[in-house]
This record gives sequence, structure tokens and C-alpha cells, in this order.
Amino acid sequence: MSSCSEVSMVLVVSLFVTSLMALTASAGNFYQDFDITFGGERAKILNGGQLLTLNLDKFSGSGFKSKNEYLFGRIDMQIKLVSGNSAGTVTAYYLSSEGPTHDEIDFEFLGNLSGDPYTLHTNVFSQGKGNREQQFHLWFDPTKAFHTYSIVWNSQRIIFLVDNIPIRVFHNLETIGVPFPKNQPMRIYSSLWNADDWATRGGLVKTDWTQAPFTASYRNFKVSTTTSTSTNSLTEQSEWQTQGLDAAGRNRLRWVQQKFMVYNYCSDLKRFPQGLPVECRRSRF
Repeated sequence: MSSCSEVSMVLVVSLFVTSLMALTASAGNFYQDFDITFGGERAKILNGGQLLTLNLDKFSGSGFKSKNEYLFGRIDMQIKLVSGNSAGTVTAYYLSSEGPTHDEIDFEFLGNLSGDPYTLHTNVFSQGKGNREQQFHLWFDPTKAFHTYSIVWNSQRIIFLVDNIPIRVFHNLETIGVPFPKNQPMRIYSSLWNADDWATRGGLVKTDWTQAPFTASYRNFKVSTTTSTSTNSLTEQSEWQTQGLDAAGRNRLRWVQQKFMVYNYCSDLKRFPQGLPVECRRSRF
């Protein structure tokens, strides 16, 4: 099958699943579910709580966090990223607990010059230790429309999804000594900030402040969890609690990782001259 045909097939499946999700779950309300954490008027909740925008200018970025903490669940957020020349900017969307031994599950979108692709940076921290980066380019322009970025987190694995297409799976391998986030409830955080010392081409490309303010937009937040008190949570037995990947999911994951992955810590022998992390030797879908 040609690359164009593969992309078309995945996009059709993605659009169908995204539409189905919209029919079976209601969107959250940003007034009810989130607090602005910094940036003042640069962060705005609009349309009666159905839309949130973050802005970045030369003086400050902005951010928000969930009122509730979650221990396992499925989190969905539709995001439209900074358009145009976004070099130097980072839009972060992640789950995190607090403290020096915190757990964290990251999406970070690293901006780039107009016409160049965003880099989607993912990471998993457990007991304060991260260094588990995988990076991807996307098969669409994430600035033209809203796309759904999801985290499925259960006791067996963490699945990162884009438009319901799995891009990464981090398995619970505690049996071989790999810490796994399972005991610390986490809040949802998001922020838009300037990171031009490292974000684009290792800091070689700086933020062009003549393009400011930079704006990222959010809508259709959904959460399904057993521990949340959110008005938008689903507390019945849910698919996410045992969710893994079936054959079709493994094929889509393989497609993404073969064609769109641009960095994998499990392949970085120069970074780990004494040997790759133990979970890399047990990698599986």
C-alpha cells in the first residue's frame, strides 16, 4: 500500500472514531473543571466554558490545571496549536503529581518555523525519574484544526493516542524493576511558554516576537476515571481500565512508529553507553 493510501486510511478511521466519541460523551466545562495557574488575562475561558485559549507574549506565557486529581483513567482533550512561525514555543499538556518523586505523563508540542512540522515530545516519569523520551512528527498540520490528544492510564500500561490512533505504549514492568506510575494521583496541566533556549533545533532558532501573541486553543475535554469527582467523569466499569491494543491497534502503532517517530530513547546507544534501560530490552506492543 502506498504511503498516501495509508495516510488516507488512517485519517478516515480517525475521523470516524472521533465522531463516535463525540456522540457518546459530553464535553467538560473549563469553568467547572480547571483553574488558571499563571498568565492572568492571557488565559481566557470562552463560550460559556466550552473553549479555553492560552496566549504567550514577550512578557509571559499562561497555563491552567484541573481542579481534580485522578488515579488512572482516560483523558481526552482537543487542541489546536500555535499557527505560523511557532519556533521557540512549547505547548505542554500533561498529567503530574507533586514533589521530588513525582509521577508525570507528558505531551509537549515543540514549535517550528512556518512550513516545518511540529515535534510531538512524549515522556513518562515515575518516582521522579524520566528520561524516557519518544518524539514524533504528525501526519497532519496540528494548527489548522482541533485534534484529540488522549492518555489512557491503567495499572497495566499507559497509551498515548492522537485522534484515537496509538503512538506510544509504556507498559508496567515492575516485575523487572522498572517503576510505574500507580500510587500518586495526578492533575491535568497545560501551558504555553517560551523555551527558545532548547525547543527548536536545540535552541538555534529563537522566538520571533513580532509574531506574538501566540495562541493555543482547547475544547471538548473529557475524562473517564474511577476516582474523580468531576462532573464530567464516568464512574462505571470502563474500557480504559483494561485497555490494551488489539491487532488493528498494534498495526496503527507500528505505522506511526515506523513512519513518524523521529527520536526513541530506546535506540540511543550514545546516550546509554553502559546499556539501554531495561524496559527497552523488553519492548513490546
